[in-house]
Amino acid sequence: MTIDASIMELIAVCEGFAWDEANVLRNWESHGVTASECEQVFFNIPLLVHDSLAHGGDEERFLVLGRSDANRKPFLVITIRGKRIRIISARDMTPKERGIYESKK
Repeated sequence: MTIDASIMELIAVCEGFAWDEANVLRNWESHGVTASECEQVFFNIPLLVHDSLAHGGDEERFLVLGRSDANRKPFLVITIRGKRIRIISARDMTPKERGIYESKK
């Protein structure tokens, strides 16, 4: 996973988050990840973001590795809608993803 400066610039101009209540509930029930933890990822470093080339939908999606204030390490799939970050899904990083993340500290 590499950091793309243009993606980071896109995120930097965002003014908040757009939440789908079904996704909030699914992330909590399936993986125990709260909306607050997801938002915290964008205010902690390192923050690694990469475009999702595998997604073939209408909107561009991004893969995010980061950490919460409690040092939990979530993997997020996001999209940008207008000037808001929309969390599509959230779960804990796999060991491989954690290794990538830790190597960037």
